[in-house]
Amino acid sequence: MSRERIFQYTHPAAGWGALRAVSQHIRHSQAPLANVRSLLKMNQPDGFDCPGCAWGDPEHGSSFEFCENGVKAVTWETTAKRVTPKFFERYSVAEMKTWDDYRLEDQGRLTSPMRYNGDTGHYEPISWDAAYELVAEHLKALDHPDQALFYTSGKAANESAYVFQLLARLYGTNNLPDCSNMCHEASGTALGESLGIGKGSVLLEDFEKAEAIFTFGQNPGTNHPRMLGTLREASERGCEIVAFNTLRERGLERFADPQKKLEMLRGGSHRISSLYFRPHLGGDMAAIRGMAKVVFEREARDGNVIDHDFIAQYTNGFDAWQRAVETTSWEAIEDQSGLTREEITQAAEVYIRSNATICCWAMGITQHQHSVVMIREIVNFLLMRGNIGKPGAGTCPVRGHSNVQGDRTMGIFERPKPALLDALEAYYGVPMPREHGVDTVNAIRAMRDGKAKVFIGLGGNFARATSDSEVCEEALSSCNLTVHISTKLNRSHLVTGRDALILPCVGRVEVDRRADGQPQLITVEDSMSMVHGSAGIHEPASPDLRPEITILTNIAHRALGSEVVDWLALAEDYDRIRDQIAAVIPGFADFNNRVRQPRGFWLGNPGARREFPTPSGRAEFSDAALPEMVMHQQLRDREGWITLQTLRSHDQYNTTVYGYNDRYRGVEGTRRVIFLSSADMARLGVAKNDWVDLIGDSADGRERRANGFRVVEYDTPAGCAAAYYPETNPLIPLDSVGLKSNTPTSKSVAIRLEKSVRLA
Repeated sequence: MSRERIFQYTHPAAGWGALRAVSQHIRHSQAPLANVRSLLKMNQPDGFDCPGCAWGDPEHGSSFEFCENGVKAVTWETTAKRVTPKFFERYSVAEMKTWDDYRLEDQGRLTSPMRYNGDTGHYEPISWDAAYELVAEHLKALDHPDQALFYTSGKAANESAYVFQLLARLYGTNNLPDCSNMCHEASGTALGESLGIGKGSVLLEDFEKAEAIFTFGQNPGTNHPRMLGTLREASERGCEIVAFNTLRERGLERFADPQKKLEMLRGGSHRISSLYFRPHLGGDMAAIRGMAKVVFEREARDGNVIDHDFIAQYTNGFDAWQRAVETTSWEAIEDQSGLTREEITQAAEVYIRSNATICCWAMGITQHQHSVVMIREIVNFLLMRGNIGKPGAGTCPVRGHSNVQGDRTMGIFERPKPALLDALEAYYGVPMPREHGVDTVNAIRAMRDGKAKVFIGLGGNFARATSDSEVCEEALSSCNLTVHISTKLNRSHLVTGRDALILPCVGRVEVDRRADGQPQLITVEDSMSMVHGSAGIHEPASPDLRPEITILTNIAHRALGSEVVDWLALAEDYDRIRDQIAAVIPGFADFNNRVRQPRGFWLGNPGARREFPTPSGRAEFSDAALPEMVMHQQLRDREGWITLQTLRSHDQYNTTVYGYNDRYRGVEGTRRVIFLSSADMARLGVAKNDWVDLIGDSADGRERRANGFRVVEYDTPAGCAAAYYPETNPLIPLDSVGLKSNTPTSKSVAIRLEKSVRLA
């Protein structure tokens, strides 16, 4: 760890800082030549898809289609470091539990299947055949299929996800929790209710035609940096970009493109946002309603602002929503949003001037109690001026992991639609389970309450990604068996059931070969519903690694037999999996041929054609009232309390920590910081560099603490604090979830501070 330093960052996003970071991470991987080769093939038609974010690839790409955090993701996987059986012989699980997340994953790539020995406290080698048999034995021993949980990370390719859901459903359960349950579940729910499909309606090309882009609750500079290039190009041609984000984030202000040589040499940059507003946490819905109120006022004065023809032909519920907007007072809007009427009017003027508007959002919107109605308000806002189904306009939920959207398309969902189950039954000729399964939060409850006994994780870091970390770890530890299919060591491997397996798999950047030696192709779906191929270029980190599909099909073969599905044949040639996907999943006809075209193919979105597969066949306005009080309003009268949002640092992707630096926020050498406004520092009686413990809600009788955080003054609204996860996930009560989405409310966490001494 480098020395701790807090400083003011004054440079643009990316630029020379990004180039330095790229070179540092390439060196740190101890495999520089391999990683240079990786970068030349990342996001290329003849290469592999970035294992980081799900931002789309341009139609006419360059030879360098990667960003700083994409480099971190690839070098993290393409490392020369190895975690061998000798490593596990040396270090016990108890000792590794004292390490932080960075140190755990920085040990390198897993090389061999391992089984936990509770008597010695160490993981020990196990053969692949014995590991497959052990999983099958545990599954066969359960009293009911719903006692098994099949969890999926957003890194899993379409083919792996399809096989995994098929394994679960032929076993007899819809217990398919996934990482979507913790991030964009509210987006899928809200868009499904409003427009009939839970995906964004825009293509990447629409950003070239938009006249205005509104971003809500997102930080593209860290979470999806390739988006900055798209926003910059839009800004350069005159598109107005309006940002609503509680924290001041450099990536939404200025950007220097490392691929523009003259700009780099001259030290230049380009503005991203035309306007930047910082609402209170959870106050975005009020801000959007305020903008709609301005539009209605302008329509009443001047006319020709609202698209009445579109509304009459394609929508329901407009009049009820208009009444809801007009009866919402400006006092309520200003109080909840934290913005003035003048600021909201300024933003609304941009919308009124624009003939084509895109709205983008991320987890700053989706992780509140009222997230579903908040996203529906975004859709209302677009619908009122016909900004769905025309060039340069539409919805854009910006997804996280590279195939989190594709996994859902493949059937990774605890509440499957009857049409999917009907299609599976028709193709395979056997009944599918119809009772809904459990999502991520309910999976933790099921393990805690003894209703689930086997946990199988396809990628991810379940114990660190979820809320109420202590409760989650206790729940996992109560299982008969925990299984993690992973590329690198992480905290979840140390939270063992009575029996536990680590099954190391081939990574995205590595060649996955058929039995005849020919390379296999996998596929992913990006945030714009483009499906394209991905093929690794490096030999696997160990000859003892197995592809995800090989692991899954061998478990299925032993647990279920091969009368219905020839599982082992699927692993031999992934074209066979894609043929089955084409027969079952809508939009995948002729899958094998179409995915081999450069850039793949677009699944399409009915909304882009102004077709809305809702029960009414129309887009539905929502007339939901503003929440009576969001968290920051609830805490104003509780002395010493403040609303916390958990977020990533710049050296992080989801739970994977690449280092201890957060360059754009001016933090170096540490992660245990809490960002506070100067007003809150005075109110709470703390000063810069003080050390505090964070205390969460204990209304259920359980103490929630995260100790040893350094106070950093930051430009954030009074009443709204921020700190990194997963260190702060223990503060989020398991039962604090979004309405309808059941997503942890990670952006609305009630905490108070206690003075502490610095941890040793």
